[in-house]
Amino acid sequence: MKKLLFLFCLLMTATVRAEPDPFSVYTAKAPEGCINSSELSENLTLPMLIQIGICNNPALNRNYMSVKTAEAAYGQSKSSYLPSVTVKGSLSQDYVRVEENGSDKDNPYAGNIALSWLIYDFGGRSASSEQMRAYLDSAQFTYNATLHDTVLAINQAYFDLLSAQEVLKSAKTSEESFKKSYEESLKRFELGLVSASDKLLAKTSYEQSRLAVVQADNTLKKAQGSLAVLLNLSPDTELSVARPPKERDISQLETNQTVSEMMETALSLRPELKSRESDMLAARRGIDIARAGALPSLTAGASAGYNDNWKYHNPYQYNTSLGVTLSVPLFTGFSDTYNIAKARYQYDQAALSVLETKDTVRNEVWAAYQDYVTAVDYHDISRKTLESALENERVAFASYQVGRGSILELLTAGSQLATARQQVIVAFYTILTSKANLYRAIGRF
Repeated sequence: MKKLLFLFCLLMTATVRAEPDPFSVYTAKAPEGCINSSELSENLTLPMLIQIGICNNPALNRNYMSVKTAEAAYGQSKSSYLPSVTVKGSLSQDYVRVEENGSDKDNPYAGNIALSWLIYDFGGRSASSEQMRAYLDSAQFTYNATLHDTVLAINQAYFDLLSAQEVLKSAKTSEESFKKSYEESLKRFELGLVSASDKLLAKTSYEQSRLAVVQADNTLKKAQGSLAVLLNLSPDTELSVARPPKERDISQLETNQTVSEMMETALSLRPELKSRESDMLAARRGIDIARAGALPSLTAGASAGYNDNWKYHNPYQYNTSLGVTLSVPLFTGFSDTYNIAKARYQYDQAALSVLETKDTVRNEVWAAYQDYVTAVDYHDISRKTLESALENERVAFASYQVGRGSILELLTAGSQLATARQQVIVAFYTILTSKANLYRAIGRF
């Protein structure tokens, strides 16, 4: 008896650890083809960074575990279609003392097996299974939304890093320009052609340009840290990223849709909206579950038992039973009434959430599109401004060299040129970031 009990417990432990899937609910797969974050190569492209981020980002992996949890819950709901079997066993030793008859010792053991099978419950069982299926769909769409957010965040961090690199390079170029102006003013001062104020003004601008280099370097380091954290790496990890390809204009949209068409596309693609719709379906099934709970249910049952108290005059007992049970809830203190009402309100709440999400999606697409259009215009204007600033600085320096221009004109022209250079850089990467935001708002990359 003890050996059989031990083997049974061992079998049950092995079954739990093996995680069987008789209903084939475990369909979600973890990302494949991951790049090991400890083996980072040089010139990491944006697709490579996204691949690393998808495989290593903790928030995304946490949502993947939510999908697996929902799959298990869906499988659990399907188990209600099968009978449940319970086995019980006991072994004990009893001492009984009867007055004037001395004491008696029993060594009884007993075993029992019972089967219960829900036959019909007016659709409550199927509604529960469909509700878990809807929650699983919602979890999968939520995972997809987090996936889109992760891709967008990596896009933004990648473009911020490239922008910071170019801004630092531009700041160093401006530093050299202001240094040149300072050296020219110093030379003219030593020749007695200008006053000391020219030299001091030029030196002040030069020192400010050096400060701009320090600030740009700080921005670059923080941008690199932000990208590394998205890849689940330490912020001090050195990342060598490749620049975008130059054979095509990556700032242009790969679609000819109008903004109205983009909004309609977003309503069909956005995973957040699909998740809300799945939640609404789950809430609808919740009404069916609540209604079924107020109706009768029919259950079949069978059991068999064995008892042995080791007495020669009555060595054992064996019993069996088989029957059908009809459960009819006559009165539950109005609990069922309120439960159905609660389910209806939850459904209305979920339906309103769908409408709210639709409005949010439309607004996000509209705002992202306007940001993109504005970024394109800003970049066009900043390029023209840079051309003008370059010519103005060249003329101002030449005029100052021959004594026709003032130091204020030269420094103003240099400052305008430095600003124009930075504006072109920021404007270009703002286009790329706005483009990524628009694609995210639409629901695709």
